[in-house]
Amino acid sequence: MTPVTTISSTITPTVIRSIAELRKEIAAYRRRSPEGQAVGFVPTMGYLHEGHASLLRRSSAENGLTVLSVFVNPLQFGPNEDLDKYPRDEARDLAVASASGADIVFMPEVREMYPERMLTAVSVSGVTERLCGASRPGHFDGVATVVTKLLNIVQPDRAYFGQKDAQQVAVIERMVKDLNIPVDVIACPTQREKDGLALSSRNFYLNADERRQALILSRSLAQVPLLIREGACAERLIHWLSSEIAAQPLADIDYIDVFSYPDLQPLAADEPLRSTSAPVLVALAVRFGKTRLIDNMLLNPAEVH
Repeated sequence: MTPVTTISSTITPTVIRSIAELRKEIAAYRRRSPEGQAVGFVPTMGYLHEGHASLLRRSSAENGLTVLSVFVNPLQFGPNEDLDKYPRDEARDLAVASASGADIVFMPEVREMYPERMLTAVSVSGVTERLCGASRPGHFDGVATVVTKLLNIVQPDRAYFGQKDAQQVAVIERMVKDLNIPVDVIACPTQREKDGLALSSRNFYLNADERRQALILSRSLAQVPLLIREGACAERLIHWLSSEIAAQPLADIDYIDVFSYPDLQPLAADEPLRSTSAPVLVALAVRFGKTRLIDNMLLNPAEVH
């Protein structure tokens, strides 16, 4: 693992839009920086919120240089998804970046990242067929491909991702391991609103009724440790969560599942989860109106008291 060197960023971020310029800037930093001052990287699709800010603050605390990318990646959107409507606000993103310790903000256009039709794709099997991968075919090929490109461009020592996208973290961790990409993948805790709703750029789409009913996601997940203590198996846990969430009139469940983590393998349906020693991911995706929200809880059932 790369050793941690703490250094605070006090400069206004440098905005870079070309790959060549970004590589030049990072290479210059590498030449002039003392040994041990690493490069941290936070890849995002923009419309930054406190969840992204927490990743930036951690990277700034642990690295000498923090690079933020803002790029809405068309490869990870399906034909009926919200690419054109995905919220974008460059001024907002730069304000969050400046306040949260980013040193460089990489904001490429699509034609900069994909100057020609892509003939190469990165595909991670095994951990992509379930959960969001089942309901969004091709999504994780797009994620893996763009993250590979960004890691090759930035060549960071550490890359930071939010645990709210737990399957994405599992995909990237496996990809980095399999392809021997020299980067430490750092998974950071899910950030939430005061009322418990997991922070997401897609929360922007929710109307007042949808947002109020969406609180059932975090409220129901909060009961998972209690159910595990009471001896719940995966089947019972899924049934209970489904009933709780479906009671909200606007909730349209995409999936609710329980898998081992990070390999995302099924667990015995009728075996009490508290007898499982490996980490378990309880994950869900639910639509409220046209807005698809995800949330999860990652825990070790044997440690639940």
